[in-house]
Amino acid sequence: MSHSVVLAGLGAIGMGYDLECPVDQVRTHARALSSHPAFGLLIGVDPDRKRRSLFGTTYAGECYESLAPALTAHQPDLVVIATPTDDHAATLREVLERSRPRAVLCEKPLAYDLDSARSMVESCTEQGVALYVNYMRRADPAVAAVKRMLEQNAILRPVKGVVWYSKGLIHNGSHFIDLMRFWLGEPCAASLLSRGRRWEDRDPEPDFMLEFGQSSICFLAAREECFSHYTVELVAQNGRLRYERGGERVEWQGIADDAQFPGYRVLQEPPQLLPADMLRSQMNVTAQLADALAGLTTTLCTGQEGLETLRDIGGVAQLAVDAQSAQGRGSD
Repeated sequence: MSHSVVLAGLGAIGMGYDLECPVDQVRTHARALSSHPAFGLLIGVDPDRKRRSLFGTTYAGECYESLAPALTAHQPDLVVIATPTDDHAATLREVLERSRPRAVLCEKPLAYDLDSARSMVESCTEQGVALYVNYMRRADPAVAAVKRMLEQNAILRPVKGVVWYSKGLIHNGSHFIDLMRFWLGEPCAASLLSRGRRWEDRDPEPDFMLEFGQSSICFLAAREECFSHYTVELVAQNGRLRYERGGERVEWQGIADDAQFPGYRVLQEPPQLLPADMLRSQMNVTAQLADALAGLTTTLCTGQEGLETLRDIGGVAQLAVDAQSAQGRGSD
């Protein structure tokens, strides 16, 4: 069955990242949805005339300046919301007022505040619309392999880990909070290491610790203006996992007896490479959307899970605010 799609937002993740990429890379919704056999008619929506023109010439699809005429002319099976975060809630509200898609995929985070995000989740639940949040790493085969290894005790818990993120806790750090949730479950405690700064005066960049049962993960903020840095290192009882370059390379090293020093154990060489596919990240998401519409199980982040990740972010951000207030009181 071929599903129709309305893509609201033709910016970087909507269309832009792929415009100068090789055809074997799929980093945007437009390229993924136009390439996957489960999806047919692709309708673009964007207020920018140049983007609409580029979408029309690149994907030969209809394009509208706003949602109202698009949803009057078409009743899509899937709506992808790739508008700015400030507009997510209003965009979803208009979608639900004018159409009844089977599913909505919203870019992360759902919203900047919990109330708006909670309203989005509740509205979709009330109207029977499946809501997903585009934490795309969940759809990557290497990420799925790590989850299986943890579940099957091929990676032994408890683990200790370090996550490096840059360009803000809400926008990029949230990817890795969600990833740790996917691998390790619900965090049970959070503590602040340093309140850090704010990226572009809005998005906090604290250093902090999340605990997942007996496992603990330290999140550290790098400086995006120096270079992008998104890595994870998990140290388990029986080896080490490295998640490098935002997930483009994922490797596991078990342990072996040290050939030079009897009684010692070291990490095995060479490492085992896991099947990372981040260069086709949005195609993997789109394939799982097709499965969801076919009634199959997926690992996509649900709206409720996205809300829980946002709640974690809010808790950490509040710790940073409290630390700043305490410092201010101390200087009085």
